[in-house]
Amino acid sequence: MNLDRIYSYRFRDVDQAKRAMVWKELSAYLFRRLGQPQAVLDPAAGMCEFINHVPAGEKWAVDVNEPFVRAHAAKEVRVAIGDTRTIDLPKDHFDAVFVSNFLEHLGSQEEVADFLTKLHTHIKPGGRIAVMGPNFKYTYKEYFDFADHTVVLSELGAAEHLYGAGFEVESVEPRFLPLSFRGRLPVNRFLVRSYLARPWAWRFFGKQFLLIGRK
Repeated sequence: MNLDRIYSYRFRDVDQAKRAMVWKELSAYLFRRLGQPQAVLDPAAGMCEFINHVPAGEKWAVDVNEPFVRAHAAKEVRVAIGDTRTIDLPKDHFDAVFVSNFLEHLGSQEEVADFLTKLHTHIKPGGRIAVMGPNFKYTYKEYFDFADHTVVLSELGAAEHLYGAGFEVESVEPRFLPLSFRGRLPVNRFLVRSYLARPWAWRFFGKQFLLIGRK
């Protein structure tokens, strides 16, 4: 599967400046939710939208696509090339890990379990993991409109995976963000901050779950 071409097609009509603005606000929000961690890992970094913006002192990005991730990673981000399930990373090291829109790309539920179990070994005792992804309950009509979506997950299945991997599940948000950046509503910094600060609004627009677990 040629992911470079698939993603260039998928995001061809997305305003990248608007996308970066949303991720800057989201990264600051998650930084607070994760307890202001100082060593942070993004194990499927892609365009590095989270890891570039999160205000942590030590930032790591892992991805299999070296030219792509190096082209997008900020200079202060430490880049590791490889598959997080097999790559050598420091044990009991990270204060926080953020997994965004990745679990649904894996090949099976067993691969999801293996991936989260591997991440557990790299997080400090007391450290946290946040997992965000499309919730099949609310996206079943669009879920397989994406060529790389294979594994079906809801917030309940994701919570079971987190607990099975050794984490204590601290919070489960069945609805968090909208599915994509192509919505009809106008997007600006004030609206994004207002939305993140008002969880009651998530149930109207949110189609992605957000889970936070602790080691």
